[in-house]
Amino acid sequence: MKMHVLSGGRLRMRKSIYFPDAGRDETIELPVSCMLMRHKQGNVLFDTGCHPSIPENPEARWGAVAKYMTPIMPSGDNVLTGLKAVGLGPDDIDVVVCSHFHTDHCGCNEFFRKSTIVVHARELEAAKAPDAAGYFAADWDHPIPMKTIDGQLDLFDDGRIVLVPLPGHTPGTIGALVKLDRSGEFLLASDAVSIRANLDGDIVPKNTKNAEQFLKSFEEIRRIEKAGATVICSHDEAQWDSLRKGVDAYD
Repeated sequence: MKMHVLSGGRLRMRKSIYFPDAGRDETIELPVSCMLMRHKQGNVLFDTGCHPSIPENPEARWGAVAKYMTPIMPSGDNVLTGLKAVGLGPDDIDVVVCSHFHTDHCGCNEFFRKSTIVVHARELEAAKAPDAAGYFAADWDHPIPMKTIDGQLDLFDDGRIVLVPLPGHTPGTIGALVKLDRSGEFLLASDAVSIRANLDGDIVPKNTKNAEQFLKSFEEIRRIEKAGATVICSHDEAQWDSLRKGVDAYD
C-alpha cells in the first residue's frame, strides 16, 4: 500500500483561534492536507479539502465564513488536481473517509460519485441539526452512498487502515491509523490536531465544540503516538513542508 500526501488548499486565519495568547492582528497560514491510500482492495481518500471555486469566489460558497477563514491558494490548488498528478480521477476513488463535515475537509465530496463516503454517525447528525453551525449542505449533502460508523472501523479487515473516533473539535471527528510496510504507521489526526503545538502544549483551539472530549482525544492520540505512529496534523505548516507530496509516496 502507498500513501500520497495531496493539497486541499491553503487558508489564513487569526492565530488566536489556535493560540489564545496571540495578538488580535496576528495571523497564521494553514495548509489543508488530504491523504490518498492506494490499497490493493481499493483507493481510499482521507478528506477532500476545499471546493475548486474557493480561490476565485469564496463568499459565494462560504458566505461570512470567508471573512475569518481566508483562502490564499491559487486557482487549481485542490485535491482533484492532486489526484490527476498521480494518475487518478474522482471515479478511481472507492472510499472517501470524511474526518468531519467542515468545509475545508469535505468541499470536494460532490465529485466522488462512484465512491462510498464514510463518516461518523454523530457528525452526520450534527450537520443535519436545525441549529447546525459551521456546516454547509452543499459540501456533504449529495446523492452519494454514505456509510456511518459509531466506533473504530478496520476498513479492509487487515489492519492497514483503521478509522478511529477522535471527537471534540466536532461531535464526530475521526482519524485514520495507516500502517505501511516500509514507512511505518501514521495517524491522520485531522482537526483533532490541527497544529502540533496544540498537542504539545495541551492547548484547546477556540473552534472546538467540546473541550473535554477534545482533551480526551489528545490522550488517545498520545497513546497511539507512543505505540510508534507518526501523527499527521491537518494544518501544520512546518510539518507540511517536511512531508513528501504527490507522486513521492510513502510505502
